[in-house]
Amino acid sequence: MSDTAAGPSFHPPEEAVAFYEESLRLLKESGIPFLLSGTYAVTAYTGIRRPTKDLDVFCKPGDYPRILAFFQARGYRTDVEDERWIAKVWKDDKHFFDVIFAMSNGTIAVNDAWFGPDTIEVYGHEVSITPPTALILSKVFIQDRYRYDGADVNHVILKQAEAIDWKSLLDQMDLYWEVLMSHLLNFRFAYPTERDNIPAWLMHELTERLRAQVDLPAPRVKVCRGRLFSPRDYISDVAEWGFGDVVGKGLEERHDPVH
Repeated sequence: MSDTAAGPSFHPPEEAVAFYEESLRLLKESGIPFLLSGTYAVTAYTGIRRPTKDLDVFCKPGDYPRILAFFQARGYRTDVEDERWIAKVWKDDKHFFDVIFAMSNGTIAVNDAWFGPDTIEVYGHEVSITPPTALILSKVFIQDRYRYDGADVNHVILKQAEAIDWKSLLDQMDLYWEVLMSHLLNFRFAYPTERDNIPAWLMHELTERLRAQVDLPAPRVKVCRGRLFSPRDYISDVAEWGFGDVVGKGLEERHDPVH
């Protein structure tokens, strides 16, 4: 179990607290495995306190329809925003929580390895939170001009290095090892005195991969993997400059409900 902060506090909108309490109660009653993530997990693992305006509920892809059906049967409105990664449960036109079952770019889905023993007490309920390893996985690709979660990754490594399953992290980022390496280099730059938080074997493995890659010929298929970070920031690449799209999202990323 990770060393979570003692008595983490959260600052949601006051009018939403009753809805959050009710939502967590029903989620627990459903018996469907779920995790609380986002600001709640970051605060628990780092002690950093910041306002939060919603609930990020994580579950495995096969469980998200069950969660939606459970709430729908109890009078809630449900909305599958994007079947590749996110749905919502609405109490009314203002209050909702997200049901997230994969990363928005389709690279990683929530799986059994994301579930661990860590829990927090929130809104009167003891609930499971994403372990440090899974929390990092949920944030490494969030890099665009409107939001960058690199600081969260750094803070989790700083405070929870011993609780991170580094082998699992590498395994799940194997195809995207350069992204993982960039975050680890970022951590080493931000905290030069704490470089030992990252296992030496992992840095050796990644630098060996980079050394082997440097002298290889360029790939033959011209794609823009920047779209995995931000579909909207790399629109010109696929719309005008001839790069293939690896994300498959429209040129305008919309999240409006479908009527």
